[in-house]
Amino acid sequence: MKKLFIALLVGCTAVMSAQTVSKKDEKFAKCAAKDGMLEVKLGQLAMANASNADVKKHAAMMVEDHTKANEELKTVAAKKNIALPTTLTEKQQKKYDKMAKLQGKDFDKHYSKCMVKDHKKAVCLFKKESKKGKDSDLKSWAAAKLPTLKQHKEMWEETCKAVKKA
Repeated sequence: MKKLFIALLVGCTAVMSAQTVSKKDEKFAKCAAKDGMLEVKLGQLAMANASNADVKKHAAMMVEDHTKANEELKTVAAKKNIALPTTLTEKQQKKYDKMAKLQGKDFDKHYSKCMVKDHKKAVCLFKKESKKGKDSDLKSWAAAKLPTLKQHKEMWEETCKAVKKA
C-alpha cells in the first residue's frame, strides 16, 4: 500500500508540475513556435525566389537556425505539456502567399524588410521571457536564443540597406 501511495504521489506531482506553466510562459512558447515556423518557411521561399546572393545565404541561415531552435522548443514544450501550433496562422499564411508572388529584387526588398521587422519583434519577445518568465526551462531557452536573434536582426538590417541600394 505504501508503494502504491508513493507511486500515486510521484505521478500526481509530475502531472501537477507539467501544468504549472503560467499562461504567459505558455503564450510565449506558442508565439515563438509559430513565428519560428514562419521564419523557416519564408527562408525556404527566399532560397527559391531571391536574386541577391546575400539574401539567399542569409535565408539558408534562417532555415538552419530556426529549424534547430524550433526542435529545441518542441522538446521543452513536450516536457511542459504545451501543445505547440503545427501550422501557420491565417495572417502568417497571407504574408507567405503575398511574398510567394514576388521574385528577384522585389522579393529581396520585401523579404529583407520583413526579416528586420520580425527579428525586432522576436528580440523583444525573447528578452521579456528571459527576464520575466516564470518557467526556468523556457526562460533559459529564451535567454540562450537571444544572442542569435540579435545577430539575425543586425545582419538583416545591413542586408536590407544593401538591397535598397542595389
